[in-house]
Amino acid sequence: MRDLTGRLYSARNGTRGRITLQQVGDARAHNLQILHERYDPGADTGRQMLEHVATEGGVVIAGQLEITVGDTTAILNAGDSYLFDSTLPHRFRNPGMVQAVVVSACTPPYL
Repeated sequence: MRDLTGRLYSARNGTRGRITLQQVGDARAHNLQILHERYDPGADTGRQMLEHVATEGGVVIAGQLEITVGDTTAILNAGDSYLFDSTLPHRFRNPGMVQAVVVSACTPPYL
């Protein structure tokens, strides 16, 4: 697992709380990025929405994850999943009181 946590924080202003990103292997060599993500309570990718050329999906393993894609916001619980076109503005936030754990995939790799 490669630690990509610093890439999220160094590239974005306005993130809040601790988000940890661990990547499986060399994503660029396989054109697929698989991440093990942890969001502390209140953690947020920032008010500025993410946008990149890719398709992205994931499964919430524990806790809750609020996901906003375009004008749509949903709160996902453990066992829920998501899949969307990453060119749409999006962000992630943990609205819960416990750490949220997510396993996600993105192709082509973003970070």
